[in-house]
Amino acid sequence: MRISLNWLRELVDCDLSPQELDEKLTMAGFEVESIEDRRTWAEGVVVGHILTAERHPNADKLQVCKVDIGAPEPLQIVCGAANARQGLFVPVATIGTYLPTIDLKLRPTKLRGERSEGMICSLAEIGLAKESSGIHEFPEDVTVGADVRPLLGLDDAILDVTSTANRADALSVVGIAREVAALLGKEVRLPLATTDFQPKAANWVTVEDPKSCPAYIGTLIKGVKVAPSPEWLKRRVEAAGMRSINNIVDITNYILLEWGQPLHAFDADTLDKDLKIGVHFAKAGEKIKTLDDADRTLTSQNFLITSGDKPIAIAGVMGGAETEVSEKTTNIVLEAALFTQVTTRRSARAQGLRTEASARYERGVNQAAIESASAKAIQMITEMAGGEVVEQSIVDARSKAIRTIDLRLTKVWQVLGEVDREDDDALALLSEAEVEQTLKVLSFELEKQPIEEGSYATWKVTVPPYRYADIEREIDLVEEIARIYGYDKFVETLPARTEFGFLSADQEGGRMIRAAFRAVGLTEVMHMSLCPPTESHQVKINNPVAIEYGALRGDLLTNLIEACAFNINQGNGILNGFEIGRVFWLDEAGSDETDRIAGIFGGDPTVGAWQHDSKPLNFYEAKGLLDSVFHNLSVTVEYQPDQKDERLHPGRTASLWISGERLGTFGQLHPQLRAEKELPDEIYAFELDFYTLLDAMMKKSIPTFQSFSTYPSSDRDIAFFAPLKFTVADIQRSITHVGGELLDSVTLFDQYIGKGVPEGSRSLAFRLVYRASDRTLTDADINPVHQKVRDLLEEKFQATLRS
Repeated sequence: MRISLNWLRELVDCDLSPQELDEKLTMAGFEVESIEDRRTWAEGVVVGHILTAERHPNADKLQVCKVDIGAPEPLQIVCGAANARQGLFVPVATIGTYLPTIDLKLRPTKLRGERSEGMICSLAEIGLAKESSGIHEFPEDVTVGADVRPLLGLDDAILDVTSTANRADALSVVGIAREVAALLGKEVRLPLATTDFQPKAANWVTVEDPKSCPAYIGTLIKGVKVAPSPEWLKRRVEAAGMRSINNIVDITNYILLEWGQPLHAFDADTLDKDLKIGVHFAKAGEKIKTLDDADRTLTSQNFLITSGDKPIAIAGVMGGAETEVSEKTTNIVLEAALFTQVTTRRSARAQGLRTEASARYERGVNQAAIESASAKAIQMITEMAGGEVVEQSIVDARSKAIRTIDLRLTKVWQVLGEVDREDDDALALLSEAEVEQTLKVLSFELEKQPIEEGSYATWKVTVPPYRYADIEREIDLVEEIARIYGYDKFVETLPARTEFGFLSADQEGGRMIRAAFRAVGLTEVMHMSLCPPTESHQVKINNPVAIEYGALRGDLLTNLIEACAFNINQGNGILNGFEIGRVFWLDEAGSDETDRIAGIFGGDPTVGAWQHDSKPLNFYEAKGLLDSVFHNLSVTVEYQPDQKDERLHPGRTASLWISGERLGTFGQLHPQLRAEKELPDEIYAFELDFYTLLDAMMKKSIPTFQSFSTYPSSDRDIAFFAPLKFTVADIQRSITHVGGELLDSVTLFDQYIGKGVPEGSRSLAFRLVYRASDRTLTDADINPVHQKVRDLLEEKFQATLRS
C-alpha cells in the first residue's frame, strides 16, 4: 500500500526521514519496496507572476513573457503554452533546477533568437499528471517567489509498504500509524468524526446470511451536490494510486485508505422506490453490469447486494454501473458493511475480479471500526457535498467475543533468548516490564496472574479488535514482542551441542527400495495427491481449486494407468515406472493415511526400435522382475491367487504376503480396462504397502555372511498330479519345511494342464536340490528325507506321483 508521509504525520508524531522510517518498518516486518520522494520533483520551482506576454517576433506559437519571481529583476522566459497570458500566477523552474520527470536541467538558452531564463511548467513536467494541455495556473492569493511544493502537495514522500497476508490492518493509514506509534513510543490520533449524527432509524436492509455479512450500515443522504473533489483530497487519493472521480466517490476511497474499511455509494434515485436493499447469495444465471462496464453472469458463489430483485453490486468486490454516482446524482445511499473472508474470496474468484475492496475483505476487516469509518465518511460528505442525513438502516449480527491468550515469561525467554543491551556488556533476558511495555504500545491489555514462589510471571492478554484476525496463540504474542522490541537486538545463539546428520530408518529404507526398483529398469514418477471425488471412502476437500481436484487419492495405481495411456498416446511407448507416495481414505474410525509403492510395466520393449527380436513379457517374466527387487532387498515374498482388484486380470493376479502379513497385489491389467485405455497386451501392475516392506527389510537390515559349501549337491526331480485348488506356493512352502536342513532349494520347472491329466488337476514337476556343508551326501542321507516329501504330497495335497 502507498502511504503518504504527510498523512501519516497527521495521525502520529513522526520526525523520521523517509529512509529512517523505511528501516524501522522493514525491521518490524513491513517491507518498504520503494520510496517516492516527491520533494525532488519540483525542487527549485517557485511561484511566478506573468507581467507581460508578447508574441515572439520569429515564431507564431511562442510568447516572450516577463515573469516576476520575487527577484530584483523579472525573468524573460519564452513559453509555447496556449494559455500563457498576462496576469497569471504560474510555477517557474529557475536556472539550475533539475526536473526528474522529464530529465531536464534548466540552463540559459535562446529560442528563435530570444533569451529564455527559465521555464514555465505544466503539471506533467512536474510529475503530477501524465498529460497537460497547458501551463498550471495558481489562484491569485499565492505569494510570488514562494516554493510551489506545498501548494501542489509535493512536500511529501510516498512509501510503498508491503504487508504480510495475515496483517489486514496494515492495508490502511491508521494501521501503519499504529505500528509507527508503537515503534516510536508515541500515541495515535485516530481520525474520528467530530459531528454526531442522529438519523432516523429504519429497517430497509435485509441480510439473509448473517455469517457471510455480520454487519451492514445503510445511510440515506439527500440533497448532495456531486462535483470535483478539493485539491487536497484529489492529490491524497491519487498519491495512493487511485483515480480521482468526484467528491462522493473520492471520499469513499479516502476512508478505504484511511481506515481500511471499504465503502460504496449508490445513487438512491436508481434504486427501488421502496428502498429495499437485500444481501444474499446470487442465483446462478443472474446478470449485472459492473462499474468496469463488463456484463457479468453470476454464479451461486457470488454474494450480492440487490434493490428489490435487481442486482446492484457484487458484495465486497465491485458496484453496479446502473447505480453509480454521477454528476446528476442528488441522493445517495452510503453502504458500510462487513463481509467475511471466505465469502468475498469465493465471490471475487468466481468473476475473476480483485479490487481494493476485495483485497481488504479477503484478509479480514477490523469489525470494530465500521461505525467510526461510516461516521467519518458521512461527516466528509456533508461538509464537501452538502446534503442531509435522513435515515439509517443497521443490521448487526457481530460476535461480541473477546479473545484472551495466556502468555508465559518463560516462553518468551525460550523462543527469543537473550538481548544485547547497548549500555551493558553483559547479555540479559527480557524483563517483565519490557514485555508489558512492548505489548501495551500495541494496545494489548495485560492482566498479571498471581505468581507462586519460585515461578515466573504469566499474563492474561486481551487482543485488540483490529488484531483479532491474526493473533490467536501464545507464539503470536511472542512474535509481536520481537517485532516491536527489535529483531536486531536479540543475540544469535548456537546450539550447545551438535551432532552429525543421519538418515532415519524410513529415509534409508526408502532409498534402498528406490534403488532396487531402478535396478530392474523402472523409472520413478510422481503425481499430485489430488483426484476427482468419485468414491464414498475418499477424503473430500472442503474448498477445492477445481472439482477434478476435490478429493485426496486413495491409491497410486489409477494415476499410473492414466500416465501409461498418456505416454502411449504421445508416441513415447510404454511407461515402465514406479511411484512411492501417500494415499488417504475414510473408514469407521475416521480419516487415515499411509505410504505405498506402485508400478506399471510390460509390453514390447522393442516398439519404435530397429530391433524386433524380443517378445512381450509374460506373467512369469513380469513376476521374476518383481522377485528380483525382493531378492535385492533380502525379503522373501509368497504369492497367492487373488481376484479382489477389478482392474487386474482375474486369472493372472496374485496377492503378496510376507510372513503372513499382506504386502500388496500384483497382476496383469484386465483386458476390458486395456481396451478402454487402448493399451497393448501384457501390461503388468503392482501396488505394495511401503511400511510392510520396510519392516521386513529392517528385520534383515544387517546381512550376515554364509560360507559356500565345498561339497557337491544332489538333485532329485519329483513329478505328480495335484488338484488345482492347491497353489504352487503352498506346495513349495510345505516341501521346504519337510526337507529340513539338507534341502537346499525347491524349484518348479514344469506345469502342464491338458490331455492325459485328470480333470480338475494339473501336472507339476519340482527339482529338489540337497546339499550339506560338511560332507558329500549319500542315498542313505537323501532317501529318508525325499520319502517324507513324497508322503507329504500324497497325504496333504492329494497328489498322484508320476515318478
